[in-house]
Amino acid sequence: MLQVNYIRENREKVLERLSVRNFKQPELVDEIIKIDEDRRSTQTSLDNISAEANAAAKQIGDLMRTGKKEEAEAIKAQTASHKENIKNLSDKLNELEAAQHNLIVQLPNLPYHLVKQGSTAEENEVVLTHGAPAKLPNKALPHWELAAKYDIIDFELGVKITGAGFPVYKGKGAKLQRALINFFLDHATEAGYKEMQVPHLVNAASGFGTGQLPDKEGQMYHSTVDDLYLIPTAEVPVTNLYRDVIVKEEDLPIKNTAYTPCFRREAGSYGAHVRGLNRLHQFDKVEVVQITHPDKSYETLEDMSQYVQSLLKELGLHYRVLRLCGGDMGFTSAMTYDMEVWSAAQERWLEVSSVSNFETYQSNRLKLRFKGKEGKAQLAHSLNGSALALPRIVASILENYQTENGIKIPEALVKYTGFDIID
Repeated sequence: MLQVNYIRENREKVLERLSVRNFKQPELVDEIIKIDEDRRSTQTSLDNISAEANAAAKQIGDLMRTGKKEEAEAIKAQTASHKENIKNLSDKLNELEAAQHNLIVQLPNLPYHLVKQGSTAEENEVVLTHGAPAKLPNKALPHWELAAKYDIIDFELGVKITGAGFPVYKGKGAKLQRALINFFLDHATEAGYKEMQVPHLVNAASGFGTGQLPDKEGQMYHSTVDDLYLIPTAEVPVTNLYRDVIVKEEDLPIKNTAYTPCFRREAGSYGAHVRGLNRLHQFDKVEVVQITHPDKSYETLEDMSQYVQSLLKELGLHYRVLRLCGGDMGFTSAMTYDMEVWSAAQERWLEVSSVSNFETYQSNRLKLRFKGKEGKAQLAHSLNGSALALPRIVASILENYQTENGIKIPEALVKYTGFDIID
């Protein structure tokens, strides 16, 4: 979340950057500032009366020790209301702090200065395009028909077991999944990311720390008996490893990677754009997360973008990179790059990765700080990226590598799959 001091001292800039997102409740900014004025005034009154009460208590003690009981009793009478006043002011302060918190968590992150105003995905900026569309055989098939033809993914079996959006991978389809996970993890560790195995359920504090709660609770599966949430991405448990932690400046950047299944309730619309693997309730993903120095976070964002692109290049996929406009960015992001792969069979772009810089938005919630050489603790910057999400990568491989005799396996994956064709 945003820092109250920054909002108070930079009101106009906050409003200007929120407008880049087309934020619909700019009045919240002034409400937060007004409550903050009341909170600080109440805190000052509480501090003053507490100081008076402490001074009076010391004076009463001194008088009692010297036998001046009457004078001590007189001061007691004069200060009898201190305790009640302190309680009333403390209660008021708690109420103001709660009200301020409830408002400030409704403010999204402020877009970085390179992020342009816009409302829809059509207004995102194309930063670069790599490669050319694959040349497919006549009567090329979309991946859901290829999956049925070669008996590698069964969508109906998933419906029987669980419901729509929970496919069953079979034979070479399952092996392709496992191969991609190992391929992505091996490359991440070679790039300096430490592999982590993390829980697939998190508590509400973790969901709040990375910004999924209270913004995205409707998209998360909730185990109500235990009040735990199935993770929508490994970003949540991996970043929360550093909740309430002060790291050393010399330990930055901290680089972690993790493979997890991901669970999202957001699927539910109909049509070809969500058919097959295009949108699922459960899918596999390898995530990369960095905790870094604020001075270097945008350099890190570019590095992470290049890293994700290197995976797409190795897989031989035609892709493009988008810088999202303000209205299409996630609630917690200051700047996001999306990587999209061209599906020649569907003739559309498929998003396969998002790489985002959250600046201090998550770390302020997490109380994730680092201590510099001067010994002063300050908020770190957090970043994360999909490297990569498997469903649309699998869809792209199936569609773009299809031939009349079967589906070729990208050369970089053959040592992981143990086969070079699905036939």
